[in-house]
Amino acid sequence: MTQTSRAILWMLLAILLFTAMDALAKTVLRQGYPTLQVVWARYAGQTLVVALFLFHRLGPLLRTRHPGLQALRSLFQFGATALFFASLGFIGLAEATAIMDTNPVLITLGAALFLGERLGPRRLFGIGAALVGALIVIRPGSGVFSPAALLPLGAAVCYAGYAIATRKVGATENAWTSLLYSALLGTLVSTAALPLVWTPIAAAHVPGFIGLALIGTAGQFCLIRAFTMTEASAVAPFGYVGLVFATFWGIVLFGEYPDRWTVVGALVIVAAGLYVWRRETRASRSTS
Repeated sequence: MTQTSRAILWMLLAILLFTAMDALAKTVLRQGYPTLQVVWARYAGQTLVVALFLFHRLGPLLRTRHPGLQALRSLFQFGATALFFASLGFIGLAEATAIMDTNPVLITLGAALFLGERLGPRRLFGIGAALVGALIVIRPGSGVFSPAALLPLGAAVCYAGYAIATRKVGATENAWTSLLYSALLGTLVSTAALPLVWTPIAAAHVPGFIGLALIGTAGQFCLIRAFTMTEASAVAPFGYVGLVFATFWGIVLFGEYPDRWTVVGALVIVAAGLYVWRRETRASRSTS
């Protein structure tokens, strides 16, 4: 497999894990816990998991060549998580994910503007086709566009900033260093505000909070691997596959069945992703 193909697989695994985490977050929110407490569990848990797993290497891993960029990408990630989790209390998982899935367009444009990555016709076509699929699901004017829809839209902007910053530091930074710094800022901010919203956690709900930490950490590692192995604009279109995964979780966990237009849009998204994967793989092999 080419490096681009491996990066795409890492990206697909990351999206699967993140949509599972989002579904679990929606479940925990439905149990009556405030959004900030759920966000805290996700970040504090990641910090604890990484610290325990890499205890003997914490000193070297905390040394970074890009402290400013690490802080910026952590801020972006915290904003993306907090805004998206907040949206789940107002709109469905598939709808929120569809709006969030505008981020590949932002990533591709940002990568061209800030990282100097090329915008070839294959990537533009794949992104455009996937965006059409997302718009088929959203169907402007259908009621999905409410004030609450601004929350996942803001999350998409933050996620794009995070992806670009991750790609920027990826060439010279250890993936575990980036993973650790991804959690530190979110942990500090959410812990400082936690006393204002703390709700005692019932024993039956503890596994849900632990699951947020474990799944979020695994997904974060996969995402960092994807963005450090190849250009951000090459793997960004596969973020649209999250809509398919989110629809699956919505059916299984919440009984939220998609209508026919959601199915049509999802098929367009999958087809666009497969097209980009095939073309990028062929291009990488030709270059090799």
